[in-house]
Amino acid sequence: MNVLSKAISDIGVVPVIKLCNPERDAAPLASALCAGNVPVAEVTFRAAGADTAIRLMKEACPEMMVGAGTVTETAQIDAAIAAGGQFIVTPGFDAELVAYAQEKNIPIYPGCTTPSDYHAALKFGLEVLKFFPAEQSGGLAKIKAMSAPFPQFKVMPTGGISLKNLADYIASPVIAACGGSYMVTAELIDSQNWKEISRLCQKSRNIVDAVRLGAAVKDIPDTALSSEASALKHSVEDDYNMVTLPEVEKLAGGDGSGGIQR
Repeated sequence: MNVLSKAISDIGVVPVIKLCNPERDAAPLASALCAGNVPVAEVTFRAAGADTAIRLMKEACPEMMVGAGTVTETAQIDAAIAAGGQFIVTPGFDAELVAYAQEKNIPIYPGCTTPSDYHAALKFGLEVLKFFPAEQSGGLAKIKAMSAPFPQFKVMPTGGISLKNLADYIASPVIAACGGSYMVTAELIDSQNWKEISRLCQKSRNIVDAVRLGAAVKDIPDTALSSEASALKHSVEDDYNMVTLPEVEKLAGGDGSGGIQR
């Protein structure tokens, strides 16, 4: 993955945003995302003024990674770049848009859900794909199945992702990050509930970090560790299995009974 894709993957979640009043909401929303430890945003062209929102978010929080989503024409790529956008996301695979973005030297994550889409993406040398709409297109099971013939791709599923299933997706090594709007709903933005947006972002990061920590610990072979380190590893694994996942479920609004499966 390139540097930007790696940085997005490290965060693990990408808020997918529709801003109807960017002059009012873009700057405080950017601050709320950063306060929740999610300094990345996909601003969709589903609402007029998406380029204005991108510009205002970058001005408010220069450290953020802000890109354009629901891009369906080359003029929108131009507008996003002019506003300071750093990546492009399209709902489907459009060879013209992919070629144009590459010509403009801006990362693009096209929507791909079929073997034909993946084949087309392969010809363009892409590494990270959007999988949209994720749940409606077969979810994690289909993403895993598609990775068998196409192991070179990492995937960013969007559509139907929530705190309830985020852990399941992030636990898969195929997943680069998950896109979602549950932390930036129209209701939260219209009511300017920035504190709740920050809280939901931090919950998401807690889930991502907990799942990835547990997976990283389990991947260390005992033969590579001293006896003391091996004992520590199994202690951490026990903590992860017995404590972390129930806590993760509580973060997602469950009862902590272990309903989230890895």
